[in-house]
Amino acid sequence: MSSPTSPEASPHPVRVLLVEDDDLMRGSFTVALGRYGYEMTAAADGLTGLELFRDEVFDLLILDVMLPGLDGIGLCRRVRESSLVPVLMMSARGDGLDVVAGLEAGADDYVVKPVDTYVLVARIRSLLRRATYAPAPAPSSGAPEGGVLVFGDLAVDTAGMVVSVGGEPVALTPTELKLLLEFAAHPGVVLERHTLLRNVWEYGWDGDSRVVDLCVQRLRRKLGRDRIETVRGFGYKLRR
Repeated sequence: MSSPTSPEASPHPVRVLLVEDDDLMRGSFTVALGRYGYEMTAAADGLTGLELFRDEVFDLLILDVMLPGLDGIGLCRRVRESSLVPVLMMSARGDGLDVVAGLEAGADDYVVKPVDTYVLVARIRSLLRRATYAPAPAPSSGAPEGGVLVFGDLAVDTAGMVVSVGGEPVALTPTELKLLLEFAAHPGVVLERHTLLRNVWEYGWDGDSRVVDLCVQRLRRKLGRDRIETVRGFGYKLRR
């Protein structure tokens, strides 16, 4: 079986920090993901995970929600204070407040425990592709010249992957950036949630639309609340 991280296309092994307090799960995930070619570092509590994150460089973080000391939600918030590294949350309650809180804290996606290794690997692969995403030129825009799409005071440089509002750069996570690029490629067009789940999160099925709603909310906080319009019963669109 080939490595899901495509090591032949990567200049270094993909480094993953796993923070999970359950000894059995932590050990099994570390071994299983290691077999897929990931370089694993594991921690049993949030404070140790935060220390490792600050001391080392990781390509992706997997955080359990329920952790001793500093829980996964708090850890994700601390990470987002200084980094846009992809974050995948693990929750034992798929329909609980944990999911919403994790996504609001800045997580890119989540999985519900117990989770099969192949599902976890699929979510990791999707997150890593977003982190290295290079979009095709948008078919239409406010000003396509030089690869920069302009919508009022919002400018999206699709070549340099830089977003600015009023001339000031805006820091976006890989998922937020890919979502914005999806909107920017179709300005004024209503995009349904399941379309965004498929194109941005790479769900091959109708996944949890909360990941879309929460990511849109985060984009609105960073870009302006009126930038992305809700079309009730259908989805969202970027105002021209």
